[in-house]
Amino acid sequence: MAEFTFYTVAMSRGQISRWALHEAGADYEHVVFDWATRPDTFREINPMNKVPALVHHHGGHDHVITECAAINHYLAETHPQAGLLPDTHEKAAYFRWLFFAAGPLEQAIIARALGWEVPEGKSGTAGFGSLDLVIDTLDKWLIGNDFIAGSRFTMADTYVGSQFVWGLRFGSIPKRPSFRAYVERITQRPAYAEANAIDAKLIAEAQNG
Repeated sequence: MAEFTFYTVAMSRGQISRWALHEAGADYEHVVFDWATRPDTFREINPMNKVPALVHHHGGHDHVITECAAINHYLAETHPQAGLLPDTHEKAAYFRWLFFAAGPLEQAIIARALGWEVPEGKSGTAGFGSLDLVIDTLDKWLIGNDFIAGSRFTMADTYVGSQFVWGLRFGSIPKRPSFRAYVERITQRPAYAEANAIDAKLIAEAQNG
């Protein structure tokens, strides 16, 4: 048995964590299903019935991790030899932007996609303020820094970077120069290409099946 079992659907957020698995060099096997045929037993792993989910078979126990940001950081923690954890001076930016992407960025994008506008005077209540404010905040950071934690790639880039890869591709994030340059840098990584090739094949098989 592999050390990790990765549960995913071909065209899903699972692509985010597959990239992390390859960056970490994790020993994993995947269980792939589609939205219509998710087995009932999967709810025992994630009662939300969402993917991805990762099970770490360790020390005679099965540890379940869900939520992409958590999965990706967990993989960095369990594979320190991969060099994807932040150092002392990178840690503040690493966690700041990791949680910013999982919270304000995703909330703002989904709100816009669903046509939900924050009522006037309620931007503080919403937490993310507005999509424009979120985008401007990230733009300012990436104008001055090559990566999310600063000058080098860390595991935070697999999560935050995936938001930009998808956002630029589907138009939910504007194609500002700093964002385009960032996506160009992170998608040159061999682990990204390896993981993307696996998911591209799975997506093609699902569409042709």
